[in-house]
Amino acid sequence: MAVAVLPPTVRPLQPPKGSDIDFGAQIEGVDLENLTDEQFTTIRNALYNYHVVVLKNQHKLSPKAQYELTKRFDPASDNYGHGKTIDAKRSILHPDLKTIPHQPQVQVIGNGFVPSYEGLENIQLKHPHHRTFHKDHIPNEQDYDFTRFYRWHIDAALYDLYPPQVTTLLAVAVPKGRRQTLLYDDGTGETMDVPLGTTAFVSGQRMYDLLSEEDKEFVRTSKMEYAPHPYIWMSPAHSRSTGLGLHSEGLELPSSELPPIDEKKIMVFPMVWKNPVTGKLALQVHPSAVRRIHCADGTVIDDLERVRDIVYKLQRPAISPQYVYPHDWEEGDLVLFNNRGVIHSVVGAFKPDEVRIFRQCNLAASEPPMGP
Repeated sequence: MAVAVLPPTVRPLQPPKGSDIDFGAQIEGVDLENLTDEQFTTIRNALYNYHVVVLKNQHKLSPKAQYELTKRFDPASDNYGHGKTIDAKRSILHPDLKTIPHQPQVQVIGNGFVPSYEGLENIQLKHPHHRTFHKDHIPNEQDYDFTRFYRWHIDAALYDLYPPQVTTLLAVAVPKGRRQTLLYDDGTGETMDVPLGTTAFVSGQRMYDLLSEEDKEFVRTSKMEYAPHPYIWMSPAHSRSTGLGLHSEGLELPSSELPPIDEKKIMVFPMVWKNPVTGKLALQVHPSAVRRIHCADGTVIDDLERVRDIVYKLQRPAISPQYVYPHDWEEGDLVLFNNRGVIHSVVGAFKPDEVRIFRQCNLAASEPPMGP
C-alpha cells in the first residue's frame, strides 16, 4: 500500500525587528532528491509569491539534485547562467567560482582552503571583498568589525544569454560566531547589523512600488541596454560605497580591448519585469552593467554617467536598511531566489582561516524576461 505524501508547508519568514521586508518564506516537508510534480508546483508558486524561499537541513542534497531542481523552473535551459564568462581571466567573476567536475552547472564559492570537495582537490576559495571593487574602503584595522554591500546585482551574463529564472544556494560550511556592522558610507549615516557573510536581498517589486508615478511611467516604458562582455568591460572601474552601481571615471575598457563583440548578442531588456505567477511588476536592473537607456519616444540616453545617476536614484530608496533581508546562513540551508524579482549582494569580510563552502546553481534562461 502506497504511503500518502503530505503537501509541503509554506510559511512566511518573520522579518527582523524594525524591518519592513514583505518577502521571504520557509518550506518544510520536501525530499528534494525525490521531488514530485505536486511538490515542485508548491515550491514554484512560493518562489514567485515570496521571491526568497528557504529550505532547512538540506545537508545531504547532491549537486545533481540541486541542478535538477534549478532546471525544473526552466526545463529548456541547461547552460550555467554566466556562460563562459567565468573562464575569462579578466572577468571580475573569475576568482570567485570553482566548477564541480561531475556537475558543471554547479559552482563552489566561499572562503579559505578546502582539501577536497565533490571532486575538487586543494582549492582556495576567496570571498569577494569590497576593497577589490569599491573606490574607497573601510580601513584595514576595522575590517573584521565593519563591512559593506559588495555589489548589488542580478545573476546574469547580460551578453548573449538570458537572465536565469532562479538561483539556488546551498550552505555547506558556515563560520560561526561573528557579526558585522554594515556601512552605507554615502552620507546618510545608514548602517545595519548583519550576520557574518550574509547574502542580502531586496525586492524589485518593492523597488518599483516606492517610485513616484512619473518614475513608474518612465521605467515601464523604457529599456536598458547592457554593455557587451560587461564583467570584463567594468573590470578596471570602481563601485559606489553602497555597492549599487559604479563611479563614472572613464575606466571602463574600450571595445578595442574587449573580446570580439557580436552586436546581436548585446542585451536590451525592459527595465520592469512581470512576475509570471502574480503578474506584479519589479524594477529589475543590474546597476553595474548598464550602458544606455532606450526611452519610449525613441531617444537613447547614451551618457554613461547620466545613465548611472538615473538608475541610482531609482534603485537607492529600496536598499535602505528596512527593506533589506540579510539571510542568517546555517549549514544545510538551501535558499532559492527569484532572480527576476530580487537583486542581491554578497556581504562580509572573512579571516583567512574562516572556511566557508557554498554551492551555487543558476541556468541561463530559455526566454527573455517579460515586460509590463
